Amino acid sequence: MINLKLIWRSLGYVIEGLPYTLGIALLSFVIGLFLGLLLTLIRRLNKKFSSFLVKLYVSMMRGVPMIVVLFVLYFGLPYYGIQLPALLCALIGFSLVSAAYISEVFRASIDAIDIGQWEAAKSLGLPYSSIIRKIILPQAVRIAVPPLGNVIIDMVKSSSLAAMITVPDIFQKAKIVGSREWDYMSMYVLVALIYWMLTFLLEKYQAYLEKKLLY
Repeated sequence: MINLKLIWRSLGYVIEGLPYTLGIALLSFVIGLFLGLLLTLIRRLNKKFSSFLVKLYVSMMRGVPMIVVLFVLYFGLPYYGIQLPALLCALIGFSLVSAAYISEVFRASIDAIDIGQWEAAKSLGLPYSSIIRKIILPQAVRIAVPPLGNVIIDMVKSSSLAAMITVPDIFQKAKIVGSREWDYMSMYVLVALIYWMLTFLLEKYQAYLEKKLLY
């Protein structure tokens, strides 16, 4: 049975972990945006070695489970004399992984721009940096909003994995209450509702951005 009294009584304590949940997801997403765009631009230089390295990085980060990345950073690095705080490990891990997914979003969005846009800009004698910054990227961003929205929503949900390396997010807080009260089910229901509300708000904001950029 779901203990509604326990859920209500524990709500304040669990919500204390919300800054960690949102902080990890949002900050990692912002860092991932810059890294992902950088990876995309490096890949578009068509230099064999650099393109190979970017493809290898993207393939590895998309292919390795997030929990493995976190464990390597938090439990693996100390074997080499590098001890990082759990929160920093979470930020690094989520940033590195999100950058791989975001780079693919930007790559596909830029490729979706009509080739005529490139040819027209080149015929005007514009440098490559100006073409990217002033013509291609503004159009690519509009195309990228829906998939980027999916990335940030997935990161908010995946941030619960940070609890596995002792980050006191909402999931970790719920686990503490569940173990103390011997009622994990009620706490998991509470956490599920909180994550649902967070993703619901992000979905609404994504829809707002899509509508705004449409006109």
